[in-house]
Amino acid sequence: MMMKKLARNWRKSYEVDKFTIPIRDEDDSRPMDTREQEELILSLEREEAEQSVLWKRYHAYFMEDMDSSMVIFADWIAISACALSIIGLLHNSKYHRQWIWYSCSVGLLLAVFWLYYMLRMPRFRWDVIWLPFGPLSGAGICLYVDHLLTESSEEVKKLRSYISNVILSILVPREKISGKSLPFVF
Repeated sequence: MMMKKLARNWRKSYEVDKFTIPIRDEDDSRPMDTREQEELILSLEREEAEQSVLWKRYHAYFMEDMDSSMVIFADWIAISACALSIIGLLHNSKYHRQWIWYSCSVGLLLAVFWLYYMLRMPRFRWDVIWLPFGPLSGAGICLYVDHLLTESSEEVKKLRSYISNVILSILVPREKISGKSLPFVF
C-alpha cells in the first residue's frame, strides 16, 4: 500500500518536474514515532540475521576441519575464477579464450579443494555441492557461450561471402567472365 502511494506521488512529481523525486508523502507528512522506528529497525535486524545465518550455515560445516581464513581464501579464489570468466567473455583479443581456460583451471583446483573437505565430513552434504562445482560450471558455461559466439561469427562470415559472391555474379556479365565481351544482360 505504501509503495503504491510512493509510486503514485513519484509519477505526479515526474509529470511536473522530470528530475525530482518525492521526499515525503503529501497525505501523511508526519514523521515516524519511536515505536514505528523501533519496529522498522527490528524488522531490518531480523532480515539481516536470517540472511547471515543462511550464509554462515554453509561454511559452518567445515569449522572442525579447517581454519576460517582458509574458507575466506577459498571464497576469494572462487570470486577470482568468476572474474576471469567474465574478463574472457568481454575481452576483445585473440587470447580471450585463454582467460576462460584460466578460470576453468582455477575452478578445477577449487573443486578439488572443496571436494577433499566435503568427503572428509562424516555425512555428505548435498546442500553445499555448489561450493566445488559453482565456479567450475560457470567457467564451463562461459566456454560454451564463447564457442557458440565463435561459431555464429564464422557462419555470418560465410553468409557475407556467399552474398557478396552472388551479388558479384549478378553484376558481372557471364560473357565477360568467359572472355567474350557481349552487351550486359541480366
